[in-house]
Amino acid sequence: MPKVYLTGAGPGDVELLTLKALKVIENADVLIYDRLVNPEILKMVKKSCDLIYVGKEDKKHTIPQEEINELIYQSSLKYENVVRLKGGDPFVFGRGGEEALYLQERDIKFEIIPGISSAIAVPAYAGIPVTHRGLTTSFRVVTGHENPKKKISQIEWETFLNDETIVFLMGYHNIELISSKLISLGKRKDYPCAVISKGTTKEQKVIVGTLENIVEKSKNLPTPAMIVIGEVVNLKEKIQWFN
Repeated sequence: MPKVYLTGAGPGDVELLTLKALKVIENADVLIYDRLVNPEILKMVKKSCDLIYVGKEDKKHTIPQEEINELIYQSSLKYENVVRLKGGDPFVFGRGGEEALYLQERDIKFEIIPGISSAIAVPAYAGIPVTHRGLTTSFRVVTGHENPKKKISQIEWETFLNDETIVFLMGYHNIELISSKLISLGKRKDYPCAVISKGTTKEQKVIVGTLENIVEKSKNLPTPAMIVIGEVVNLKEKIQWFN
């Protein structure tokens, strides 16, 4: 029976790949992978494995999501072990739920293999804990890039005024909008903010600032880059271990 493995590749550092993910990657007959997958992982497949790239960049999709869904399905009719490999975790803004439903509707057997989410791992590599006793008891992961076809935003901006840590994924190109929106709603201009570029990799770069100056300080950073907003950002100077 063919089977599809919707698999998380982790945040970038190849050593953060899970053992279960490694097992199915080594056994894959076809690997359908995204842009943020570490190229070193592609070397782990067997020689007969077919590699199919379906990466997405800002405002540029190699293949629309609807076609990716169909590609995965068609691959399951041709190959016994299909690995759909995504950066981070497939269910954290990875469209994994849509792919799972597409396969479910067509009676294709599949398995979800979670990956370490960049929402937690990247701040950790930057020395920023997303929760910390005395500073915040919760954190929120928010898309920084909503579907442009939406007429009304589903982001509840008014609820971001407490001391909860906010992690914006895919939000670097909208950082000016994000910072100005929060300030306009009443967030302090000097509220701590960080942008982390290419987190967990040797090219990682961390810019620390405030909502008022982070746009200027973080100009021209390479992507992927995430935004972390919260008092926990101030801990970076005390928790330095990666770079």
